[in-house]
Amino acid sequence: MTMRRQTRLGLIGLGEVGNGLARGLRAEGLAHMCAYDPGAMNGPFAELIQSNARAAGIDLVPSLAALAARSDTIISSTPGRQSIPSAEAIAPYLNSGHLYVDLASATPKIKTAALELAAAAGARIADGAIGGSPLIDGHRIEILVCGPDGEDVRDILVPWGMNITHVGPKLGTASGIKIFRSVIAKGLEAVIVECIMAAEQHGISEEVLASYTRFFSRPFGEMAKYMLTTNVIHAQRRAEEAEMSAEALRDTGIEPIMTEATVARLQSIADLGLKTVFAGKPPTSYDAAVAAIVTRLYPDAAVQ
Repeated sequence: MTMRRQTRLGLIGLGEVGNGLARGLRAEGLAHMCAYDPGAMNGPFAELIQSNARAAGIDLVPSLAALAARSDTIISSTPGRQSIPSAEAIAPYLNSGHLYVDLASATPKIKTAALELAAAAGARIADGAIGGSPLIDGHRIEILVCGPDGEDVRDILVPWGMNITHVGPKLGTASGIKIFRSVIAKGLEAVIVECIMAAEQHGISEEVLASYTRFFSRPFGEMAKYMLTTNVIHAQRRAEEAEMSAEALRDTGIEPIMTEATVARLQSIADLGLKTVFAGKPPTSYDAAVAAIVTRLYPDAAVQ
């Protein structure tokens, strides 16, 4: 393992992520940390942010200029829409002595634009993405990093107990993995809410969850590939079943927002006639199924 070496760490944002990092790294013995959070001095969560800072033993600074002056490694964990504004605000205070890491959940386009602002100021840069929950894993939460200086982030912070994997030199790789994963993660959350609201009206929510637990007895990745390869054959039947699910939701008084979207997506694939293209048999690889769908539905889609 790489030797531990002290770094002056500055955190932009002291929410769940920043607080989890601060507490864990302080416990590991990282000596020099400070944080800037615009909500720390006023606003509905000022008292909470200040309390978290005290509990973590981390100094709250009054400005980004102060944070830059006291930091070598800077981790920004703002909401995704604040990624560019945060980089714009701190850029005047960055120089070649700074390593700027953006952990926001944002699109690759937004993250790249934000980090290019930091790079233009002379800072080394890395795009980062978080998996899991800081409430559970603290500073050991899974983090992917990429970009020209992603390996430096890994080498500086892994010795302090952080769980960081470098996924390549290209900006946007880490944030792309995160944001496209969120299509499933956040979509699944919304679908679960919609499903259980209706199942509760029938008193069968525990049974529904138990049934789906059995259905997902195989690893999720395997199930996803199975769904993708069989989708091109069975999209019509599944669209019709989803429409029945939407009707059942309406019968309980629950608006089927997510389920209607499911019907629309499945029907759009069924209308392509891919069952005929594949002669009624699922393709042998999921990427063949995806390629068949994309080239017909979105012929102008960007191909990496």
